[in-house]
Amino acid sequence: MVINVALPYQDLTIMDACLEAGVHYMDTANYEPLDTAKFEYSWQWAYQQRFADAGLMALLGCGFDPGATNVFTAYIAKHYFDEIHTLDIIDVNGGDHGYPFATNFNPEINIREVTAECRHWENGEFVTTPAMSTSQPFTCPEGVGSFDIYRMYHEELESLTLNFPTIKKAQFWMSFGDSYLKHLEVLGNVGMTGIEPMEFQGQKIVPIQFLKALLPDPSTLGPRTTGKTCIGCVVTGISDGREKTVYLYNIKDHQDCYREVQSQAISYTTAVPAMISAKLMVQGQWLKPGVWNIEQMDPDAFMDDMNQHGLSWKVIEDPDFDLL
Repeated sequence: MVINVALPYQDLTIMDACLEAGVHYMDTANYEPLDTAKFEYSWQWAYQQRFADAGLMALLGCGFDPGATNVFTAYIAKHYFDEIHTLDIIDVNGGDHGYPFATNFNPEINIREVTAECRHWENGEFVTTPAMSTSQPFTCPEGVGSFDIYRMYHEELESLTLNFPTIKKAQFWMSFGDSYLKHLEVLGNVGMTGIEPMEFQGQKIVPIQFLKALLPDPSTLGPRTTGKTCIGCVVTGISDGREKTVYLYNIKDHQDCYREVQSQAISYTTAVPAMISAKLMVQGQWLKPGVWNIEQMDPDAFMDDMNQHGLSWKVIEDPDFDLL
């Protein structure tokens, strides 16, 4: 098996190599072309027949979001609803690394993702709005804190709305602090988040790649990051003839992660779902030819393993909050 961990520009090359070598494929994030800030599964879904004919499996989106959030949705749909109608994925990072501006994972991918146009699913189609133009306050459970969360596009919305066609509205939300947003605005205004090559002292450089070289390496943030992440799914729908809401979430402490594996929680929460997915493939519980998104697998074994491997989760039925 080949596990592609967050190499979005190389997914297709690696998938080609897996077909040639006769090995299974798994990744944690979807393909993104180098010259376009566009997250889309169509390129990888096009490999469905080739992997099926080869008797090989390609399992897509096995990090936390996408990944665990997809499985959360599948688990909620299986155990709590007859039909699901709305989905809100809420990713809160309440961590503090002490820097004025830094990203918790690959800066190039993070900034391209945040500055891209927002898309959310509503009434059978994706609706486009300006990046970071919609926000609301959100209070996490268990004392993690209150944060401003911003609506943005994330790739799991594409597969989840396809695989759960009763969804009428689906949104992805992520928390950002004022300092992060102000730095990002200034960097964008001066062109440092651009992805088009430019001439500089006789060489071609890509501004966002140069910015990446200037920012703190995310792998060095572990010792200095405090606070917790809180990531989960809020689903509404019909169960036994009545409307209800279910919130399923995981909370992870940054310093607990560092003590265990010398990384901050963003790395930890991405790696553990990937490990569980690979384990289920190797054991044959999740193994069938073709190209599949993780929510198309039975969620129960994955959810059991999350509780066993450091990412325990909880469910709140009919929580006392409303979302936009």
